Amino acid sequence: MIYNKKVLEHFTNPRNAGELKDPDAIGKVGNIVCGDVLWIYIKVKKDKDGKEVIDDIKFKTFGCVAAIATSSITTELVKGKTIEEALKITEKEIIEGLGGLPKAKVHCSLLAVRALREAIYQYLKKSGREIPEWLEKEHERIEKQTDAVEKRLC
Repeated sequence: MIYNKKVLEHFTNPRNAGELKDPDAIGKVGNIVCGDVLWIYIKVKKDKDGKEVIDDIKFKTFGCVAAIATSSITTELVKGKTIEEALKITEKEIIEGLGGLPKAKVHCSLLAVRALREAIYQYLKKSGREIPEWLEKEHERIEKQTDAVEKRLC
């Protein structure tokens, strides 16, 4: 598997790796195919206009080069964005942010997007906020997949 320099840079020097102390929410996802597991921790605050922004974000990934690199770039793309902007981040943007991924590893970019969305789902739920229907459905899929990974790995 050949990775470009940017992917290798994010793998060897991941940005925002680790856990946040007292996060506002945690998104946890797993991929049954490859066994990767990812946690994204977020802290949210209001900006000067009163909009909720992701003030801090960290991740822990149990996975391959691509899983770690996509987790790292996702945190960079999201930090400082509003909740609404963060929900619009796509796997395509993550792959482009890394300068591409080998086709066999594109599925790893899905893991980062799903973990981010799961963290936002958990934040909205905890805050008593309305959750978009599409996000609710995605949460249900993520929950089933994560349970399947845990059963397989544990």
